[in-house]
This record gives sequence, structure tokens and C-alpha cells, in this order.
Amino acid sequence: MLAPDLYFTLNTGARIPMIGLGTAGINGPDITLRTLNDALQMGYRLIDTAAIYENEKNIGYALEKLLPKFNLTRKDIFITTKPHPKDIGENTSKAIAKSLKDLNCGYIDLYLINWPGTIEVSPDDRENFILRNSSWKIMVHAVKKKIIRQIGVCGNTVRHLQQLLAHCHGITPSVNQVEFHPFCRDRKLLDLCRPKNIFVQAYSSLGGSKWSDLINHECVTKCANKLGKTPAQILLRWAVQQEVGVIPTSHDRGHLFSNMQLDFNIPLEDMLILSTLETRVRYDVNPHVV
Repeated sequence: MLAPDLYFTLNTGARIPMIGLGTAGINGPDITLRTLNDALQMGYRLIDTAAIYENEKNIGYALEKLLPKFNLTRKDIFITTKPHPKDIGENTSKAIAKSLKDLNCGYIDLYLINWPGTIEVSPDDRENFILRNSSWKIMVHAVKKKIIRQIGVCGNTVRHLQQLLAHCHGITPSVNQVEFHPFCRDRKLLDLCRPKNIFVQAYSSLGGSKWSDLINHECVTKCANKLGKTPAQILLRWAVQQEVGVIPTSHDRGHLFSNMQLDFNIPLEDMLILSTLETRVRYDVNPHVV
């Protein structure tokens, strides 16, 4: 296996890979099959998808074909998915059933509420909390039925997470997937999650495909040149070195390979520089408005 053996033990006792494959934008059966073939061959064992990506069925088909090829079984793969934002609330039960059918995977390792807000509900409406709470109750029931192993959230701020912890119906979230990179870092959120062993997993680690100001930032490229790594590897390792998971998306074989090669350390002085950049940018939607 080419990938470094990096895992985090969740508050359920399960182990989740620190490095996974994000699949947003990976659509179509052929490209999905090719991407997952390359990823599994390189050692990827975490696959992150969502109903809104519209690729769960293709991922399920690819895994059915590829697991035997690489002498893997279902238990070797960690699958994360999420309901469509329109299905937050009572429709979450149907969303879970559809994901299970499309992925054809028997059970889901991690199911995340995709966003604190809900489609067609104003961001400042308390109805968002009511709908999230309804989804969480359904997800707790799914865990008890053993069709989902872990549950968590995406884009939760300290405020959202505190609300959830006060109304968690007996199961603490295992994961909070948030935008996290040197331009967007929330120390208070990390300080809330860590004592409760809530795994923080980053999306938009590289700033997104439409923007290059993060990956081309002088401090990032300087550190990359110093260590003989790519800027992308520096940004991913910066997160992993803080015990924050990463799920970069790519269907390029070269990028898939280099994104997994994170078994190096960024020196403390460089970590401090990257962690104190004055630029503050959020590339995705701001969850604080919900």
C-alpha cells in the first residue's frame, strides 16, 4: 500500500482514514470506475460522497467491480455520504434508504447532515434547527438499526455544534466536516471538538478549483520548495498535522498519488507561519449565517 498508515480513532471506537477521496464533480460511470480503480490501487480507503453529487450509484457499481480485483472486502472501505439538503427533516429516512440502495454497500460507515441550513428555509429561521434535530433523531435510529455506523455533521459552527450536543438523543456526533485551510481556521471549533473526540474533517483544503490565491500563496510555495513537496501536499499536511482529516477531490492519477504522500512533517516554524496568515477567505458558503 502506497499510502501512509494514518488513521484517527472516532468516539465510537471505529478508525477513519485521515486521508480520503472526495468525489464531488466525479460523475459518469467510466470516470468513476477509473478514478476509484486508481484510488484503491494507491491505498485510498475512505470515499466521501453525497446525494447531491449524483454519483452514489456509480460509486456502488465501481466498488462492486473493484473490491474483488484488489482483494478487498466491504469492511476495508470507509464510505461517507450525506442526504440532499432538501431532505433534511422527516425525509431523511427515505434519503438513507436511497443511498443504501444506490451504493449497494450493506451499511454506511458515516452519515453526515450536509449543511446546517435547509433549502427553501430562510437562513435565520429557527426551522433550520428543528429540521436538523428531526434528521438527527432519524439518524440515531438508523445507528441503532446498524444500517449506519457513525453519524455527524457538515459545516457546523461552535453555535450549531453546541445546539446539537444539547439535543443529541444519546449519540454524540463523530465527525464535523468543515471548510478548513490556512485562510479559514477556527481554533474555537477545534477546542470544542477535541475534548469530545469529535473528528474534524476538512473540505476545500486547497481553496477550490476556481481559486489559486491559497495554493499559490508565497508562504505555501516557499514551504513547498523548502521541503521538496507540492503546494497541495503542504496544505493537506498542514491539516493532517493538526489531526484534521482531508478529502481532496481529483480524478487525475498524478494528483491522486501525490495527495496521499503526506508522510512527512512540516517544521514547527513553518506550521506557525501558515497558521497565522493574515488573509481570511472562505471559498464555500458561510455557515455562520444559518
